[in-house]
Formats: sequence, structure tokens, C-alpha cells
Amino acid sequence: MPHVRRTEYPKVSASYVLAYVEVIHRHHKRTPYAANAFPLEPYPWYCDDEALFHYGAPSPTYGANHSANTYWKVYNSSANPMVPRGFQGTCQFPQITRGGLDDSWQHGNDLYQVYHHLLGFLPKKYDPKLVSFRVTNNVITSQVASMVASGMFGGQVAQQNFPLLVQPASIDSLEPAYPCLAAKKNFSTYGVGSRDPGWTAHLKAASSLYARLDSICGVSPADSGFHTSLDHYFDNLSARLCHAKPLPCNVSHPSLCVTQAMADAVFRLGQYEYSYLYRDAGARTLKYSVGTYGIWIAELAQNLRHAIYATEESASTGSDRTTNSGMRYRHNIAHDGSISYILSILQVEEMVWPGMGSEVVFELYKKKVDQQYYIRVLWGGQVMKSSNPTLGVLDMLEVEILLTYFDGLVGQGAEKIPGFCSL
Repeated sequence: MPHVRRTEYPKVSASYVLAYVEVIHRHHKRTPYAANAFPLEPYPWYCDDEALFHYGAPSPTYGANHSANTYWKVYNSSANPMVPRGFQGTCQFPQITRGGLDDSWQHGNDLYQVYHHLLGFLPKKYDPKLVSFRVTNNVITSQVASMVASGMFGGQVAQQNFPLLVQPASIDSLEPAYPCLAAKKNFSTYGVGSRDPGWTAHLKAASSLYARLDSICGVSPADSGFHTSLDHYFDNLSARLCHAKPLPCNVSHPSLCVTQAMADAVFRLGQYEYSYLYRDAGARTLKYSVGTYGIWIAELAQNLRHAIYATEESASTGSDRTTNSGMRYRHNIAHDGSISYILSILQVEEMVWPGMGSEVVFELYKKKVDQQYYIRVLWGGQVMKSSNPTLGVLDMLEVEILLTYFDGLVGQGAEKIPGFCSL
């Protein structure tokens, strides 16, 4: 998806100095989730062109023994009579594919071309005091992070231990995973599985499409996973097309195939769903997103405040910003839902289903003349437009306006979220 890239990057006036950057983007292209595969897939999916490494090693200061660079190699045993549901082959479902790994490397390199080569903001070499990477507990985000970091800082990161920040699985704010019953109850009134007319109307309109897809793909009409939303069909079909694989045909009747027109209809309905779930269902969408993603928003606000403090402290002591201990670049790798919550909270003017690699960037600037701080938000590499009149075009907005907006929704330190979520 479009992201910050040197050829399209909108530079700001020289009267501003970049002080802090925080990036969050959806992981890159992958195999489908196993739950989104059809009961019988017409062809296998092989991933022999990559290796996903899984190993533990003692920290250098705690032991001299070295570990082997072990990776998982998927295989089927001739003595195992069980056949996995869905795709056969040598992939995990999901895993970032070879193409997704290459896209991840390119994404990191594009960011480095802008924030190091064009703006001179990122250090030449990776410095954990200035740059950090964060992932979710889903391993596909770590698979992406390893390539993004390499695309940014090259072979040097392969020669050192490279930390990826991750929160405990039960309270992870990036995915997110912390419980919020109030948000779930709110969502149940209009979202997936609800009887809200705005939701059920598109499912009824898609009944003939569903019938054709089910008959071709072997999905039972009683399978609720496939029929409470278009998510499963969307993921399955889009993953194929992202990897130049043919659309599926019926296993018993190969002449019956999903057509491009049918796939396009699924994608249009999927776009409707995300727009409805995160923007078009009215105030309920904002309430749901704030409850579900409010902690990450509070963390972002805190990071911005810390960056302002660190820059001011550096200026008062006369130290070089490149050696200041304050973190200046944070990179989060998350999921489509993560990006959707942010777009919802910022009330993006036009909501879409965030594709693989979709990116939101928060840039904090200090103006040389008045010494005040301003924020710019980039969505898809360009300035984001919000339908909220307080935010408007998020281009050099006084940072206190955005921070006040966030505080009003979630409170500083997310102090409003435990009460809202009944934690």
C-alpha cells in the first residue's frame, strides 16, 4: 500500500525542525489464516523459498553457550493419516510469504531513504537509545519487523542482538488484546453478528453471491464464520491475488470457478463492512474504537509529550540531538484492525479496509520562530484529512490540539479506559 516514500514525500517548510516520528503499519502480505481456508482447496501452497526462524539464546552477559539458527520446516508424515483442513503444502497459515518479506524490506528502506537520507533525522547506524521497534504477540509481525529493520539499517542489524518490544499477550495494546466488555457490548449492537439494519442489509444483498461462492468453494451455508461477514472470503481470495495465484475452482467440477467479477464484489462488500464498522455506524464506532484502542492512543500521546520534553531538555543543555537519550523514532508493526481503530479515532474522512503494509505516521515538529510544537499525520504517505472539525487537515496542527483531543477521549495515561471497560 502507499506509504512514506522519497519520490512522493511532502516536505515541510524549512521553518520547522523534525523532533519525533512514530510509525504504525499493518504487516505485509501473508498466507491466509487457516480458519479462512476452504474445506478442500484446489491446489497446495508452498513456502520453500523462505525460512521462519524460531530459537532461543542466552544473553551474551549471561552465558557463553551459543544456539543454532533453527527454523521451522513444514512437512507431512506418511504415517500420519490426518489431512489438515484447507491448503496443503509447506506453509504455515498464516505466515508472511517471501513476497511479503521483500515488501517489508522495501518498506523499511523507503522510510530510511526519507528519514535518514532526505531529512537527516534517523541515525546512520541503528541506536537502541534513539530507535525502537514494537510488535504484537502474533509472530507474523516479528517476521515483518526483521525485514523492515534490515531494510533500514542494513547488514549491521544482522550482526547484533536486535530487540523487538512486545507487551504481555493478555494486555497488549498494539494488537489489541486487553479486555473491554463495554466496547464489545457496544459493537454487538451494530457490528458482526448483530441485527442492526445497516449491517444485515449488505448480507441480504449478498445472498446470491454467497450461494455461488459456497457452491464453488465447498463452504457450508451454515458456517457462521464465512457468513456473518465477508472477512473469510475476502482474506482467502485477496491472499491468492496478492500472490498471483489463480482464483479457486470447485474440486469436483473444475469448470466451476470463482470469477474476477465475483472476487471484486467480495472486495467491495468488504470495503463497505470496514467503513460501516469504523466510521459509518455513527457515534457508536468512535465509542467502540476508543474503548478497544484507547490505551495505545494514550501511549502515543505520552510518547509525544516525552519527545517534547527530551527536545526541550536537549536545547537547554546545548547537547546534540543525535546523542540525546530521548527516543526519536518508534516503529509499530500491527494488524488491519489496529490501523482501523486509529483511523476511526482520528475520524478519517474516507474509511477503507487497510491493505497489507498500510501505514499511519505521526510527525512532531518544532517551529523555529515561535518554538511551538506541531503535529502532522500521514496516511498512505500523504497528509490525513479528518472529518472532525477540531482536527481537519492534520498538517502542522498545534500538537496540544491533538493531545487535548486524545486526553478528552482516553485521559492521560489512559486513566479513563479502566472505568469505561470496567477493568
